[in-house]
Amino acid sequence: MARGRPSAAPGDLEARLAADREKVLAAWSHALPDSREIAGRLDRYVAALLNWQATTNLVAPSTLPELWTRHIADSLQLLPLAPGAKHWVDLGSGGGFPGLVIACALADTPGAVVHLVESNLKKAAFLREAARLAGVPARVHAVRIEDFVDGFIEPVEIVTARALAPLENLIESAYPLLRRGAAALFLKGRDVEVELTSASKCWSIDAELIPSATDSSGRIVRVRSVERLRPTRE
Repeated sequence: MARGRPSAAPGDLEARLAADREKVLAAWSHALPDSREIAGRLDRYVAALLNWQATTNLVAPSTLPELWTRHIADSLQLLPLAPGAKHWVDLGSGGGFPGLVIACALADTPGAVVHLVESNLKKAAFLREAARLAGVPARVHAVRIEDFVDGFIEPVEIVTARALAPLENLIESAYPLLRRGAAALFLKGRDVEVELTSASKCWSIDAELIPSATDSSGRIVRVRSVERLRPTRE
């Protein structure tokens, strides 16, 4: 079996994906303006992901039948936490979560842009192709995160990351953008409180933990502001 292929039979996967899609779209139809257009863009994105998944491991194969719930809805839940935000930066975009999903939702918003930062060249190539097929305002930057943030001067309102690194490292990576006034929305798992305690040894963080709508053990860390703590002199 090729790496990345789902273990489920194609027909079974298709049926489960369709059911999962309907569940997510029904849940989000009231919250998203132009939901039909957004669904069309997401469909094109998902089709591209399934095509590339056969040769490039974009998501865990075991999660494919629940792709819409586990990945797309997980990404969409960030939108209500940043109402009106048009300028987003997604660090370590991988298969496009949450950044490319956000771009699908914001495609009809004048002036919206989502910057996808992904150093893996194969994944960056996928992101470019998926963004093109979906017709979304996403710009792909195939560079290391530190090289991107140090020289990026365009407006940024929201910085996102999902399953990328411990919180202390995420804040370090995003700090050049956060100190310019951007807020952060980091999707984290069950160990987030431990990570927050560890990060607080190096950073003064104005943050809150928001329960995930798609994972009972998950949290979203909303960072409003952050400052580096000065080392204590002995």
